[in-house]
Amino acid sequence: MGEGKGSTLVHLLVIVLSLVAFGFAIAAERQRSVGRIEKDDRTNGTYCVYNSDVATGYGVGGFLFLLSGESLLMGITRCMCFGRPLAPGGNRAWSIIYFVSSWTTFLVAEACLIAGATKNAYHTKYRGMIYAQNFSCEALRKGVFISGAVFVVVTMILNVYYYMYFTKATTTQAAHKANRSSSTVGMAGYA
Repeated sequence: MGEGKGSTLVHLLVIVLSLVAFGFAIAAERQRSVGRIEKDDRTNGTYCVYNSDVATGYGVGGFLFLLSGESLLMGITRCMCFGRPLAPGGNRAWSIIYFVSSWTTFLVAEACLIAGATKNAYHTKYRGMIYAQNFSCEALRKGVFISGAVFVVVTMILNVYYYMYFTKATTTQAAHKANRSSSTVGMAGYA
């Protein structure tokens, strides 16, 4: 790690995992299950027929990729709590701000992705409403996966900044300790 920028590999992995999660979220939105009403003349009943359920898999995939990116970053930084102490100053303050912000947006993105996948997977195959006037098939609202995708991108940006300021704060702390220990060398009194 040079000059507090952090590992390029960590930056690259976090960005790639987040972009894959973003792609899955967009694909899930485009492949949402939509139902159409079918009438059974034999039983005089109506029921919903849904197209493929591939959006659920995309939503879960986005959830898992974002989770792995966040886990990677928190494992490397030791969740900012269990590793080296951060040097006091602006870098520590910004790393704390970005840490809290990235966790907030991460939780919102994960909630959108898993809730969208769960709601998309839950469908009613048959309904017993034979004489219903305004019968409609339930489907996932538009925009749930898009909201997740937006929060995935925001989480990615906040994670990059968090890691950048975290490494600046830890390298500043290490440099500060090195300067303090070297300043006492040769300071013996005159005899």
